[in-house]
Amino acid sequence: MDFLAIHWNVDPVLIHLGNFGIRWYSLLFVAGFIIGWYLFRWFFRREGIPEKLLDPLLYTLLIATIVGARLGHCIFYQTDYFFGSWEGFLEIFMPWKGGLASHGGAIALLLGMWWYSAHYGKKHDFDYLWILDHLVITVAFAGCLIRLGNLFNSEIYGHVTSLPWGVIFERRGETEPKHPTQIYESLSYLILGFVLLWFYAKKLNKVHRGFFFGLFLVGCFGMRFLIEFIKEASIHFDLGFVTLNMGQMLSIPFIIAGIAFLIYAAVKKKPAAAVHPAPAPKAETHYAKPLR
Repeated sequence: MDFLAIHWNVDPVLIHLGNFGIRWYSLLFVAGFIIGWYLFRWFFRREGIPEKLLDPLLYTLLIATIVGARLGHCIFYQTDYFFGSWEGFLEIFMPWKGGLASHGGAIALLLGMWWYSAHYGKKHDFDYLWILDHLVITVAFAGCLIRLGNLFNSEIYGHVTSLPWGVIFERRGETEPKHPTQIYESLSYLILGFVLLWFYAKKLNKVHRGFFFGLFLVGCFGMRFLIEFIKEASIHFDLGFVTLNMGQMLSIPFIIAGIAFLIYAAVKKKPAAAVHPAPAPKAETHYAKPLR
């Protein structure tokens, strides 16, 4: 059935400049942050948050994503290699050699946004959950682009399939068509992003704080959990009634948290949009009026 498969042998490097190259993955990674910046500018303008806070937000997101995703890969997926020798340990600080884990990036983003909201939120009338509600809209679109970057790198694909859209990843030495799970995840993130964006644009005054964050966690990691069943993985856990891989085990807490936040939003009914207190009335003066 190979004649129905797609042969994939795309160079992951878009532009070669001597020993240096610009990779598709890097461009798509950066594009996700650019999209996020413009979305947050719209959020801030719509809800009266100063635009001067965009730059520190971008720096926090960049640092948290790169550091968290790199550490997540090293800790969750290749612990023996990265912490078994000095050579491996030093490679932790070389993310360009490959190896980023979305779960690690998610954890670091949560910590980074906690710092950001604690530093800027009280003064500008937003809290931690407000920033998370808005962040996940941008993360959905960024995740879509990052998974396309994985496709260009010919990595993170699935098991053998006879479906007509199966892909033979020739750069990895594959000879049989595999599930292009990068495309599956990319499409699921794209759909989720548009759903969240629709709710924000049309229903902001009808949903409550925590709704966007909860819906994202359930949608993103729920789809990730299902797609992992057809994805190649090296670490498995036999639970007796089912065998799960590392990606699925790490997704379960996020799904549970998402359900909890949806319940929280429905119970607390706190406005999803930023609420600014009314300015204090000007004090009356008692100066004598001029004679006329």
